[in-house]
This record gives sequence, structure tokens and C-alpha cells, in this order.
Amino acid sequence: MTHSAPAVPQPIIDTLNEILEAELSGVVRYTHYTLMVFGYSRIPIIGWLRDQASESLAHANEAGELITHFGAHPSLKIAPLLESQQHDIASILRESLDHEHRTLDLYKKLVSQAEGVSIMVEEYARKMVEAEERHTGEVNKMLRSPGQVKAFES
Repeated sequence: MTHSAPAVPQPIIDTLNEILEAELSGVVRYTHYTLMVFGYSRIPIIGWLRDQASESLAHANEAGELITHFGAHPSLKIAPLLESQQHDIASILRESLDHEHRTLDLYKKLVSQAEGVSIMVEEYARKMVEAEERHTGEVNKMLRSPGQVKAFES
């Protein structure tokens, strides 16, 4: 008896491809940001941005692996790269936060789509929601003024 990967509905594959595209755009976005940081704090900031680019690549790989697990074809596109042309740290962080919120929304969409369909996809999506929520929280803290406890609101 042979077993093959279980089929999942096309909307799940489509969302996984959107996630792949969003995460790949994150790789490009964060890499670009590392080139645009100047000033006294450059070294630690670009180190953090490079870590974010690496994390986005790892997330893209995870989404792509799931897509191919289900016998589908991963997208070769990346999500749109919108830039404010403002390269101060606060602007870079605000752009980053916007990008992360869009990606978080995709993972939440995947949670809803996978419920009752695929435990593996649902668990993956929940794990990614948790990671993205932590990440958006860290960026939000970075956008606050020193001593400001209240969350940053864009």
C-alpha cells in the first residue's frame, strides 16, 4: 500500500504561496535596509536587520517546503516592495512594522483555512503567528521613545 501526501484545498496552497512571496520580499527589504543605515548605531542595527533577513529566508523556505510537500508548485514571485524613500531608523522600523503586520495577517488567514483540514498546516501557521507577533512586538518597542511604556501607534 502506498501513501501520498494528503491533498489540501487550493486556497491553502495559494495562501502558502502568498506567505512565500511576502517572506522573500522581507529578505530583499531587510537586506536593502542594511545598506541604508548610517550613524553611530549602524553596526548593531544592521546586525539586527541581517538577522531579520535570515529569518525571512528561513520562513520562506518553510512555506516552500509545505507547498512542495502537498505536490504544488512554489511561486517564483515576491510581494511588492513599497518604500517610503525615508532612510532614518524610525522610518525603516515603521516600514518593517507595516510589512510584518501584512505577513502576520497572512499567517492568521492560514490558521483559519487549515482548521479542521490539516493539523500540520494549522500547527505550522499557529507557530508562525506566535513568532510574528513576538517580532512585531519587538519592532513596536524599538519605535517607542526611551522610557515610553505605551505601545507605539502608527
